[in-house]
Amino acid sequence: MIFGGFSTTSTTHPLPVGAAPLAAGSMAWRLGDGPATVRAAAGGHRRVLVLGPCGAGEFELSLLADTAPPADVTWRWPGAYSVIEETVTAVVVHTDPAAARPVYATAWDGGWAWSTSARLLASLTGAGIDTERLACAVFAPSVPALAMGRTFFDGVLQLAPGSRVELPSDGGDLRITTTWRPDPVPGRLPDIQLHDALAASVSLRATAPGLSADLSGGLDSTSVTVMAATALPAGQRLNAVTVHPEGDPGGADLHHARLAAARHPHRIAHHLLPLTDRHLPYSRIADIAVTDEPAPSTLTHARLTGQLEWMRDELGTRTHLTGDGGDSVLFQPPIHLADLIRHCHLRRAVSEALGWARLRHTPVGPLLRDAARTARTSRRRALADLARVVGAARRDDHGKVAWFPLLPFPGWAEPDARRLLAGAVRRAGAEPDPLPGLDFAVRAGADEIREVARTAAADVQLAAAYGVELHNPFLDPLVVNAVLTTPLERRPPLHAYKPHLARAMSGLLPPETAARTTKGSFDADHYTGLRTNLAALSALADGYLAALGLLHPGRLRQHLARAAAGLPMPLATLEQALTAEAWLTAHQRHPAPAWTTAPGGNELRV
Repeated sequence: MIFGGFSTTSTTHPLPVGAAPLAAGSMAWRLGDGPATVRAAAGGHRRVLVLGPCGAGEFELSLLADTAPPADVTWRWPGAYSVIEETVTAVVVHTDPAAARPVYATAWDGGWAWSTSARLLASLTGAGIDTERLACAVFAPSVPALAMGRTFFDGVLQLAPGSRVELPSDGGDLRITTTWRPDPVPGRLPDIQLHDALAASVSLRATAPGLSADLSGGLDSTSVTVMAATALPAGQRLNAVTVHPEGDPGGADLHHARLAAARHPHRIAHHLLPLTDRHLPYSRIADIAVTDEPAPSTLTHARLTGQLEWMRDELGTRTHLTGDGGDSVLFQPPIHLADLIRHCHLRRAVSEALGWARLRHTPVGPLLRDAARTARTSRRRALADLARVVGAARRDDHGKVAWFPLLPFPGWAEPDARRLLAGAVRRAGAEPDPLPGLDFAVRAGADEIREVARTAAADVQLAAAYGVELHNPFLDPLVVNAVLTTPLERRPPLHAYKPHLARAMSGLLPPETAARTTKGSFDADHYTGLRTNLAALSALADGYLAALGLLHPGRLRQHLARAAAGLPMPLATLEQALTAEAWLTAHQRHPAPAWTTAPGGNELRV
């Protein structure tokens, strides 16, 4: 379901073909079939729309139309939602802090158009691809600060997460007020906070039609599955799905999935879905459905769509829960060591550095030196330094303590890519930080979570193309806020494996699963998929990225061949390039959404 609208003094405004107005007298519209995920309230000279699943009651919703919504309106209740105010003079968008429900805007006809789809707005204005933004996604995905406020389309903006954004009807500049700030809240037990927030977010979806959940055997998906199963009315069982390699019924993940299902036999109906060669990574990636941006599941597209179709046809799935986002929300970033040094927790810094070094089989000395240097470096200074080194050959910040660790810059990149990256870094460094003064790990964590949540929205669009509504409760703002407001003294050690979640789920998970410190890997399948699909992937080298001057086709094909042969090499930028090329192929293959002019007015009638 896509939503949108206008803030304009124009007496007419277009609608996407097939869209319907949300209410009489409103410039907002909805497009597509699916569950009704919009609620409205009107009073005085204001109409309020809540877009997305939201745990607010009807009385609480009615209050939003009577007075200005409170600053915490988008994380006060469980769910992932945005709040839109329509008045005579402007539209005000209250964005969620995690960017799990991104909202976009573009200048249009002396005013503003907004939507939950960036591609739809691009078709309204005829916007082309933003090549600089594309270069950042391919070559600097570990620097989410470069994506701040930008989309993959020229002139289409992502409205700042966790903010009140006013779109004046006269086309004036956006008026942005940051409303969410994850300052530490002392005196709360982090595992209790996490449990309550996650339980509320999962329970909100428990009444959704055709509910199912991933049960991978990992801590995140198992927690969501068990919470959802225990939230169902008595007598109902949750369809929980575990995918596994065909012919391998004894893997560690499947073992833990079975333990969880056996612990709640009257609540969980466990289903196994074996993966065959048809589901290998890199299979048919150019056939992916079109989305607003490259989707994280592009390379595993065959597996995802195979699972979605099977659940829809065999289990009647219409709503599906995952544990996606749990890693980004729950793991501490390495820059946490710099916070410990900044706050003079030196003994703890050494202890956690030792634990991290043992875990990664690296010497501890460089970790502590990096942490001490980073502790003296502001985010703005780090961006200024980054502009001088981004795109440097043979640079690899893997495992380092830094604000913006860089991936190795590939030899198949063209010089234009370096130039575009440097320009993007300079532009990001010139922007004021909307969250100044936070601990470094919290500030870096907010950037990463927002990147993961926003890109996960593309996976939601993929699932919608197969008739399934995808939900990621770990990325709900209520959960994110509960974790990021944990004081430094109560944050988990850098090397610990999600201790707060394990304690939060005490009594619900099998003890053996709660004690897990690793999870399964599909790396072998990735290399098999590369070899199997090498010819089709090599053909993509002469595609849109090459035409834009970002990569050299011949060198990329050589890199692909070496990777398929199993030679050790970094794959991150290679995978990003293939994901972006598949997205560009889908974008060009599918016609731009069409718009039609319909009568409308700027007078709000409530």
